[in-house]
Formats: sequence, C-alpha cells, structure tokens
Amino acid sequence: MPSFDLGGSIPPDTAHAVSVSLPEWRHNVGYEEGEAWVVDRMTTGYPRFFVHRSIEALAQAIIAKYGQDGQRALLFPTPKVARSCLDFMRPLLSPDVAQKLYAIDLALDSTKHASPRLVSLAPTVSAVVFPAAAFPVAKQYWQHTGDGISSRRAEFCQSLLSENLLVPRTGSQTSAKTPPAKVLRGPKRYQRQGSIDGIPSIPTKPPSPPAEVVLEAQESTRFLEERFGRNLDVSLVEAAKSAIRRRIAGSLTHEIDLENSHALPNMSANTRGIVSLKEDDVYLFPAGMNAIFNIHKALLKAREPLKSINFGFPYVDTLKILQKFGPGCEFFGNGSEEDLDDLEKRLQNGERYLALFCEFPGNPLLSCPNLQRIRSLADQYDFAVVVDETIGTFANINVLHVADAVVSSLTKIFSGDCNVMGGGLVLNPQSKYYDGLQRAMEEVFEDTYWPEDVVFMERNSRDFMTRIDRINVNSEAICDILLTSEVVKNIYYPKYNPSRPHYDACRLPNGGYGGLLSVVFKEKRQAMAFYDALEIAKGPSLGTNFTLCSPYVLLAHYQELDWAAEYGVDPDLVRISVGLEETEVLRGVVVKALEAAAAATAT
Repeated sequence: MPSFDLGGSIPPDTAHAVSVSLPEWRHNVGYEEGEAWVVDRMTTGYPRFFVHRSIEALAQAIIAKYGQDGQRALLFPTPKVARSCLDFMRPLLSPDVAQKLYAIDLALDSTKHASPRLVSLAPTVSAVVFPAAAFPVAKQYWQHTGDGISSRRAEFCQSLLSENLLVPRTGSQTSAKTPPAKVLRGPKRYQRQGSIDGIPSIPTKPPSPPAEVVLEAQESTRFLEERFGRNLDVSLVEAAKSAIRRRIAGSLTHEIDLENSHALPNMSANTRGIVSLKEDDVYLFPAGMNAIFNIHKALLKAREPLKSINFGFPYVDTLKILQKFGPGCEFFGNGSEEDLDDLEKRLQNGERYLALFCEFPGNPLLSCPNLQRIRSLADQYDFAVVVDETIGTFANINVLHVADAVVSSLTKIFSGDCNVMGGGLVLNPQSKYYDGLQRAMEEVFEDTYWPEDVVFMERNSRDFMTRIDRINVNSEAICDILLTSEVVKNIYYPKYNPSRPHYDACRLPNGGYGGLLSVVFKEKRQAMAFYDALEIAKGPSLGTNFTLCSPYVLLAHYQELDWAAEYGVDPDLVRISVGLEETEVLRGVVVKALEAAAAATAT
C-alpha cells in the first residue's frame, strides 16, 4: 500500500487529483475547523469544495490584468453560466456590494495566428468578479452547481492568457467603479468564519504548484500529444463523447479504437431495458452535481414551477440545489415507508410537486427507497422521478424503467482513476415528460465538458464493467469481517440493509451490491483508532480503483451533526469505498485496523 502524507493528492503526484489525503481522524477535524496546520498543507482537494490551485492562479492573473485591488474571481466556462452565478449572488448581498459584481468574458483572439488545436478546442473562460469579502457567497454557487471550470481548462487558458491569445470579448466589462465593501452574508446555520456551508476557503494567494503537480501536467500533455498528435482533433473528441454516452446507455461493452474510427455505428441494444433509448438521450456534464442542477432547471422549464421532494438522506449539495434554486423542497430524510405514507397523505390532500429526487442506494447509510411505490405515486399524482444511481451503478442495477431521468457522477467508479470529473444524465424516452424535457434541455444544456477531460474520462471508463465485478467481491469480503467484529455496532451495505428487497427489485441478474459500505463502532475512540490504523488512502470522494476511507459525516455535515443524527446518521460513521486490491490484502488491512480499535477499547 502506498503512503499518503497529510495534504498530498490522492492518487499521489497527480496534478488533477479528485481527492486529498487526510490520514488521521484529527486531520479531518482540523480541516473542518479551518486550522492552518491542516489547510496550509493541502495541495489539492475535492474540486467543488476546494478551488484547484491552477484555477486560483488563473483567476488571480485575470484580476491582475483586468481587475482592481481587493477583488477576487471565480471562473466559469461560458458567459451564460457566469450570468447564472451573478443572478444567484446578487439577492444574497447588500445592494452596494451587489452592484460591484460583474463578469469578464475571455475568448481566443481571432485576429492573431492560432494553431488548429487552439481553434478546435475553442477555449473560453468567464470570470465572475466580486469584492473579496463576497467570496463565500460566490463559493456557494461554485460548490452546489458544479458549474466551475476544470483544472485542465484552467491550465490551458493560463498559457493562452500569458501569451495574450485569450482576451476579453467585445463589450465585456473589465474594471469595477468602486472599492469592495462589507458583504451581507446569508443564513449562518451552517457557516463559520472563512467558510461556506462548512467548507474552509483556500488562502487568497496560494503557493506555487508543487513539483509533482508540474510533473503530472507534463505527463498529461505528453499523453495527449502521443495519442492524438500535435493537434487535438475535434472529431476525435466527439467520438470519445459518443463512446461515453453509449457506455452510460449500456450499449457499448467492448473496447473501441477511436484513433482509427472517429464515427461509431448506430446504437442498437442496451442493458437499460428501454428499446427506444438513443444516444441523444444521454447528456454529459463536467460534474455529477452539474447533471442534477441541469435536470432540475429543465424540469422547472418543462413543467409548472413547484416544490420538489428530496426523498431519503441526501448527498449534501442535492438538497442545497433543491432548497436554493427555485420554489424549494420538502425533505423526507429517512426515505422510509412511513415517509411514503406521509407523502401519500399530502398528495391526497392536494399538495403538488415538481419532482422527487432520490439516491439508489443512499449515501452514507446505503438504504434504498421503494422505487416501485414511488413510481406508482408519481403516475397517480403527476410528479417526475429523478434517481441518482452513482452508488448502485448501472453495472449492478437498472432504475431507468422506474425513473423519468437518471443521473450519475462519472467522477466515481465510472472513471475510477480519481483524476477527472464528469456527470451523466439519461432521459427515459418512455416518460410522459420526455418531450417537454427534451425541449427544455435544448434551452438549458450547454456542452461545457472540456475536451481534455473528455479524453481522460473515455480512457478511464473502458474497463468499467470488469472493475465492478472485482469491487463487488472485495466489498462483501470486507463486510464478512466487519460483521463478526465485537467492536462494530452497525454495518451499512445494500446486501445487509433492511431495504434489500427494494435493491433486489432493481438488481441486474449478474449484478452485485456495489463498492460502498459504512461502519459504526460502539465507541468513538474505536472509530478513531480504526481509521488511523487503516493502511489505505484516506480522503474525500468514493468509487476509486483503490480503497478509500473517510469519516464521511464529519466531512459532509460537520456544521450540522445534530441534524444528521436526527435521521440515524452517526457523527462517527466511517465510510469505506472498496477498490481493486487483492482480496486477501484488503482483508489483512481491515483485520489489523480492527485490532487497533479493540486495543483502544482496552485502554
């Protein structure tokens, strides 16, 4: 097992890593408290929570060139997205601060010589500029929506900016008229100084990228040039997108040679069980949360704007999107039959809803809602059903036939390599909302997925189906050990969850129970000892090809632990995302950590 130092990237020496090493329990607490001894050592972090150093460097360069002292910026891929961020921010700020917000839209200078590669990539970036004190409000939009630019786009655009090839579009504002003022922050329930929703902000001026970041960036460039030649062919990128969409649709299960075949044959059968499913029914996004954000926007356009339903204990930003964008939502945090009884009574009394959003299984308790009953209620009372299948994965389960739309974070096991972000959305062509959603998506959808990220996602996902099989086996092996331990209080895994019948109703004939499990110990000191002794990667995210562990509730709900506990989510829960290691090696690692937990009990 590799060693991981505090604050190092996971995987090690990876410029565009999706996770960061927090190897001891106290490191996670220090991170959540914003303590410098932890935060200052972080070379990276999960991209929606931690603004990558290359992105922050580009933002500072844009401010230095076109802005004023005391300003900061967050970067987005297009002017449309930047305006959406501005629209979100202004109502949350005092009028004098809100009037100081503006956007700088940068694009390739068409009057200068540009190589075919530059022209084909069509690089753009829009900087939302604001007084530095308004950063926490801007960060809300960045974190919740997944609309921000990727670190690879930032690196590419940084080089263009330095060569004066990336310039403001005609009419783009490039300076503010007044100095920054104090920001009026929104509700403080989940905030603390220097953070938003419990996520520490990064230093205003980050240090230079470490040597391993520069090395990985050089390797990334070499990979692209060796594979595609000096110019990244746009038609090749489109073929890569097509391959990803087909894998998500369940129609492409074999290796393909994109270099020698830019056009794929017509899509035929798929494992989703929907005969009329087409490649065009699958949409790609730069992050999984961005897929959720966009289907929510599409539903608001396609139907009468109404409250939505968040059913089951949610991933944090799904709930935030439904609460902060649009008419709001009703939250049924247990996702139980009793919650469905409550919902049904509300529907019978005339309450109407836009859509029900749920995860299958949920994170971190791995319970599954009764999708068949939800589908029946949706048909009877006219609301859409959106299912997040990230944890179950379409290699193990099929939920499209009971959903109007299915979303997934491709960042997780679909990629596996923990070095690129992505999200997918599938519209069910048999849904009664299908035509309206298609029309709405024509207006809502912007293809902002950066070509280099597409290339890495396509390459990473080629062996997705075979990796799942091994991960299923490893997960059950770890569960077998935990189930017999005297220090374990509860284990959460779809196979052993009371809601297993709901999972099995959607499980594919050869499907397993997935690669995510959670464990709660009898005492907090046992959980801490187990975590500290576990000789694997430890940090945020899941679905990696290597086993990855985190005290998930501390990281996701540090400012609302009592609230989470109301729904049965223990603050000391340890979540394990199981990887591809040799089964016996993993078993040994877990046994050793359990021995440490038992020793903690004795002392």
